Amino acid sequence: MGADHVARLTSRISGARVAVLNDYVTEKAEELAAGIPGCRAVADPLDAIADPDVDAVLLATPGPTHEKQLLACLEQRKPVLCEKPLTTDVETSLEVVRREAETGIRLIQVGFMRRFDDEYVQLKSLIDGGELGNPLVLHCVHRNPVVPAHFDSAMTVRDSLVHEVDVTRFLFGEEITDIQIVTPTPNSLAPEGLSDPQIAIMKTASGRHVDVELFVTTGVAYEVRTELVAEKGSAMIGLDVGLVRKAAPGIWGGTSTPSFKERFGRAYDAEVQRWVDAVRRGAETGDYTDGPGAWDGYAASAVCEAGVQALQSGQPVAVSLVDRASIPGA
Repeated sequence: MGADHVARLTSRISGARVAVLNDYVTEKAEELAAGIPGCRAVADPLDAIADPDVDAVLLATPGPTHEKQLLACLEQRKPVLCEKPLTTDVETSLEVVRREAETGIRLIQVGFMRRFDDEYVQLKSLIDGGELGNPLVLHCVHRNPVVPAHFDSAMTVRDSLVHEVDVTRFLFGEEITDIQIVTPTPNSLAPEGLSDPQIAIMKTASGRHVDVELFVTTGVAYEVRTELVAEKGSAMIGLDVGLVRKAAPGIWGGTSTPSFKERFGRAYDAEVQRWVDAVRRGAETGDYTDGPGAWDGYAASAVCEAGVQALQSGQPVAVSLVDRASIPGA
């Protein structure tokens, strides 16, 4: 993802340039930096954040490193776009929310890119416009062709379901209060130790129902679909309805998206461009973000933590969130 963002910033985004690169594989950062005019590699991530040539930071580092790096960004008062997760546990995510609130400015944006996808934006507009009446149910499908060998059952919740968690909060504008994980007959082709597929069942504050099929070893393609059921109709996105062909001998169909980079490539571009624009005007507005913030990252972490507990217990688990009003500025 880091290299993907470097390519994005250097070729498709206006208003910013890549000045400093850091990677735990120093040679990789140096190789990338060598191909970008005026860019250099810095071996230590905290030194890279503090570098005087750096005005803003894009974090695409492993989740366990995020807390320390985010706090360094806050200390330096540097805006940061952090790929999900905000941090890898609820307590540290909440601490990041509190520390940002203490600065009095919004510096952290979390990389939930689906909020910038054209189809999700259209669905959100349809809901908010009221044409379909009160939303009642959300049916979601999240499928991957393959995952790394180290991918385990909890990672399905933390790394895959987390997107549907944020999508639910984005579309409905309310928090998730309860979650249950159902484990059907497992795919015999899944890696050992991975319970796949999983079915997540969530309830929102107003009682709306959300179900998500998570199947990360289909061996087929990358598929993400969302169907809204409301009082006056329904709407579905993610059908991959591009070119459809018919040919002999009786072939009918098209192509499926191979990975998330192709499916959400334009969303990533829009996300980063809007973030860059927000950073450039942040000195005037006091808000260096244009999208989901630290609270959204914390809320998603809380739901996923409850989801992992539900996976382990087989029972519904209530989501525990602090009162947002108790953190002025959050």
